Amino acid sequence: MVLGKHAVVVGGSVAGLTAAGALAGRFERVTVLDRDALPSDAANRKGVPQARHSHALLIGGRLALEKVFPGLTAELTAGGAVPWDPGNDLLFHQMGAFRIPYSTGMMGVSLTRAYLEHSLRRRVGALPNAVLRDNAAVTQVVGVPGRVTGVQLDDGEVIEADLVVDATGRSDRGDRWLEQVGCQAPEVDTVKIDVGYSSRMLHRTPGDRLTEMGGLLFLMASIGPNDKRAAAAFAVEDDRWIITLGGWHRSYAPTDPDGFAAFAAGLPTSHMKDLLARSEPVDPGNALRYTYPNSRRRYFERLRRPPAGYVAIGDAVCSFNPLYGQGMTVAILEALELGDSLDRCGGPTEEMTRTYFRAVGKLLEMPWRISVAGDFIFPETVGPKAFGTDVANWYVGQVTRASHTSVDVHRVMLEVQQMLAPPSALLRPGVIARSLRAARRSPAVSSRPGAVRSPVG
Repeated sequence: MVLGKHAVVVGGSVAGLTAAGALAGRFERVTVLDRDALPSDAANRKGVPQARHSHALLIGGRLALEKVFPGLTAELTAGGAVPWDPGNDLLFHQMGAFRIPYSTGMMGVSLTRAYLEHSLRRRVGALPNAVLRDNAAVTQVVGVPGRVTGVQLDDGEVIEADLVVDATGRSDRGDRWLEQVGCQAPEVDTVKIDVGYSSRMLHRTPGDRLTEMGGLLFLMASIGPNDKRAAAAFAVEDDRWIITLGGWHRSYAPTDPDGFAAFAAGLPTSHMKDLLARSEPVDPGNALRYTYPNSRRRYFERLRRPPAGYVAIGDAVCSFNPLYGQGMTVAILEALELGDSLDRCGGPTEEMTRTYFRAVGKLLEMPWRISVAGDFIFPETVGPKAFGTDVANWYVGQVTRASHTSVDVHRVMLEVQQMLAPPSALLRPGVIARSLRAARRSPAVSSRPGAVRSPVG
């Protein structure tokens, strides 16, 4: 069903490319504009400095991408993306111990951000009615009060559109654009977290795993007020490891090789130290650092009169603490919501904009609340703190400890974290009872010598 003549997506990131895929079947033409020179291969680009670090595509996000681009998972794995089972291949160390391993039958894929974006650009570029334009910097939207009718580029060119999708990321451009058509900017919540991390790419011997028994991904988050460190290691395409070390509130890992290795050696487990010791770096220079001062959520759903012909997606709506790995998946789910809202409303009307932003607000509520609550474990965190946050954090701590010994609790936790089940699944009476019982058996709270150990030896 064709719902409009032309849709323009500003920003060629994961959010913008997925939105373009969702719009291609609903508009006669779709144009994606990006200010960068878009690479022809799986290379990093200037506008995504965080692309050089570990990225998590949650299983919920992978399944949602399949709805927009059928067969994408098979293409990704054929090109080198590493398939993994979240119960067996993901070693998750949190609150003093590892989660108990089990086979889930689910499949995730591990890959670099650059490879994912390259694959999405190929898919969008192959659509018969879609065009990717790089080196195209949008300076403003054009329109009349209450309606956006297109965009203007920095060279003065005006591109008319029935719908403009703002996928420009964390910048404040969207606020200015709304003001240009007589609309107020949305209310904003900002949570100061001072997250920073450093990453290195390592060569990976084919078949190498994190332990003798297995492990393709490692995640560690101490999550305690006195230990703000986090670490990740992912097996990715082209026989490489990407290892990321850092944490909250300026618990940054050094970038020089010796300092980076010393940070890894000081973690509660030896996985990162051992991986660095046996793997040659792709680049022998310093690690790359990325800092992220605050998370931010814009409440577009509260706008009294949102403009017709305009929506925002991805970080332009909500930018999460990247240590939780939610950003790409949430943006992909928002693209699906955009398509559904267009179908329900019959086109890019003011009511469609309102419907979309309300749906996105509901989608964001739980991921935002959970990530912000986790940040408030640390007394240094500054920002709006929801009522009941401390109680929620206490219970999540019990669930986490329960996952050290209970497969049933681990299963529910994985489904929630992979965005396959709503957070309310953790509040089912049976889950609560099992969590409170199993938490007492966690090796992290046991007095047995050597109780904190890897689940695989």
